Amino acid sequence: MTDLILAGARILTDDGFLDDHALLLSGGRIERVVPISEVPADAPVRSLPGGDLVPGFIDVQVNGGGGVLFNDEPTKEGIAAIGAAHRRFGTTGFLPTLISDDLAKVERAIAAVEDAIASGIPGVLGIHIEGPFLNPAKKGIHDEAKFRRIEPDMLDMLSALRGGRTLVTLAPERAADGMIERLTERGILVCAGHTAATYKEVQPALAEGLRGFTHLFNAMTPFESRAPGVVGAALEHGDSWCGLIADGFHVHPASLRVALRAKRQDRFMLVTDAMPTVGSDRKSFMLGDKFIRAEGGRCADSDGTLAGSDLDMAAAVRNMRDLVGADYRVALRMASEYPASFLNMEDERGAIRPGLAADLVHLIEAGHVQGSWIAGVEETAA
Repeated sequence: MTDLILAGARILTDDGFLDDHALLLSGGRIERVVPISEVPADAPVRSLPGGDLVPGFIDVQVNGGGGVLFNDEPTKEGIAAIGAAHRRFGTTGFLPTLISDDLAKVERAIAAVEDAIASGIPGVLGIHIEGPFLNPAKKGIHDEAKFRRIEPDMLDMLSALRGGRTLVTLAPERAADGMIERLTERGILVCAGHTAATYKEVQPALAEGLRGFTHLFNAMTPFESRAPGVVGAALEHGDSWCGLIADGFHVHPASLRVALRAKRQDRFMLVTDAMPTVGSDRKSFMLGDKFIRAEGGRCADSDGTLAGSDLDMAAAVRNMRDLVGADYRVALRMASEYPASFLNMEDERGAIRPGLAADLVHLIEAGHVQGSWIAGVEETAA
């Protein structure tokens, strides 16, 4: 039985935007999309004031939000605060992301995510462990004192999460032969990031099941004429996914345009790499012993090193459309359908399609969030 009908906005479906249609929800899932003329007069209709109804955004790299840094508060309460902050900007599914830290902190973070999922905290889809298995030569803002090589005795800990996805970002050149394959056999999604690998060194990692590349262009070897590097390997490989931070600071819009022409567009996904400043009036924080400030949308330490971002997902979509010139529908799918496929969740969420979770965002005023639904439960923007 239909629980709710949403009408009044354009609806983004597999066939593009549909006008004069309504979306029927039942049991927290999408039932079907029908013409307005087919909606019964006595149906429980929620009228939307125009705008666009699109799939909820999925962000696989969220370090913090709402004044909370996951590394500092690896608890279900911390995760709930981060999720609530990002939901204001259309994110209905996310991976709390742990920046390189001690293995004991990694264990606590995994346990916190499992607790959050078991407690039904909205939007939590798993965990992203970004380091400490990284290369000091491409450390970015990460604390290289935390770095270490990944060892076989860590496999049980890294694959301990039940009920959600685990993503591990590592430098493939610092992983032993066969390690990526062993991780993927445990159901872990592995991405290359903060890596000084050569093009040649990336090839066996891809053969072992490397699924993608964390924040393409950033903290990796660049594309050069005689040294394609990690960027060249990522753009050449047809099946791997690439995360993009579209904040106007991490990657030049021209570089993003070139990337979109070099590789099939459904292998790109928008990520925020967000820090605690997102959804918060507080625009500075400590990352370990580094003072980080967000100014003009740019997050950096006192030396000017980028430290994650002050970006939300709705802004990332608008930037892809307005700064990069991407088709709006493609930009929206980079924030929903394509990351769902990356997570192997395309049969669960990421599109407005019968049977999928009713995770939705209502956008008005050229892409700003008016409200959202997770499993059919609404939250309006403040």
